[in-house]
Amino acid sequence: MNIPKVVLFANTDWYLYNFRLSFARKLRDEGFEVVLLSPPGEYGPKLEALGFRWHPVPMARRSLNPLREAALLAWLARFLFRERPALVHAFTIKSAVYGSLASRIAGVPARVNAVAGMGYVFTSRDLKARALRPLVVCAMRLALGGRGSALILQNSDDLEFFRTSKLVDESILRLIRSSGVSLTRFQMRPDTPVDDHKPLRVLLAARLLRDKGIDEYISAARALKGENRTVEFLLAGLPDDGNPASVEKAVVESWVEAGLVKWLGHVDDMPKLLSEIDVMVLPSYREGLPKSLIEAAACGVPLVTTSAPGCREVVTRNGVDGLAVPVRDSVALADAIRLLDDDRPLGRKLGLAARNRVLQEFDERIVIDKTLSVYFELLPSRSAAFDRGPAEVLNTSKHP
Repeated sequence: MNIPKVVLFANTDWYLYNFRLSFARKLRDEGFEVVLLSPPGEYGPKLEALGFRWHPVPMARRSLNPLREAALLAWLARFLFRERPALVHAFTIKSAVYGSLASRIAGVPARVNAVAGMGYVFTSRDLKARALRPLVVCAMRLALGGRGSALILQNSDDLEFFRTSKLVDESILRLIRSSGVSLTRFQMRPDTPVDDHKPLRVLLAARLLRDKGIDEYISAARALKGENRTVEFLLAGLPDDGNPASVEKAVVESWVEAGLVKWLGHVDDMPKLLSEIDVMVLPSYREGLPKSLIEAAACGVPLVTTSAPGCREVVTRNGVDGLAVPVRDSVALADAIRLLDDDRPLGRKLGLAARNRVLQEFDERIVIDKTLSVYFELLPSRSAAFDRGPAEVLNTSKHP
């Protein structure tokens, strides 16, 4: 029997390992041959150790060199021509653009692109981002549409952006909220008595990028420590040298030296860390749908985030399933953390409501089934082997 081959292409091996490993396993269980592509990194060998074919891609995420970018496109086209996959699934804007163009050149019949947030070019206010924006829009318009393609978005704001900007035909748009969370790995914390005298432990877990709201988080820490509160501010994550919005390591170390934050660096065991904190904070400017928030919510941790696109898909009702503050507002962020420091029972109530939303909408099994539904739209010969059940992907087309 001819085994269909699927290529999953991301801009980091870390992303494939942490965000798409369960999906890759499900594809393999469904009878697909799975090939993973990303720039080289420490997680590539880990993927290979799990039995996947992983290939390093000569891709520099920050490169603007036309010759280097042309060489990358040529490399991808040659690779896909040799592999002859039935479908290429690319994640993030740059991978989606290059993966789609290379797939067309190589004659790949089906393309799925997942844009989880609009990235630096669309969220940053700096001159470089604004200069790149029209070029990226043009590239997206050229690459992402066409017959045999689908574009998966994670939140309603991004969906509306693609609808109104006419970047692609509306019929290819799909809305699948998040990459999902494993409810066997991220479980509800033990129900312990509320201790009003224990220091409140607050965590921000993300790549250390300015547009994650890192500066606002540090400003809130400075304000609350100035009130002689015992709130403990934790920061998990590393700078991302491939992103222009990255916070420099020396800056993070200066915050640590000033006693504003405890920097944990990269954390492998997030379930353990989430069992030890009281509040998860993400004051981001824009997201696809932040996994750190739904992982924390799965553990019953109360959430404080912004009313930004993506974030408001998780905290949908301020004061009910979390606390939402305006973007770039460190004062409001400090107010929200102060409220949870003063009212510990409120935090428990918000955490329980957040977990209930995860159970209903963000269980990775639901997300995986919806994503497979998109595959089987494009590969109808495989659809009969998979019972999609009640989890149907949202087709945003006006036509049946």
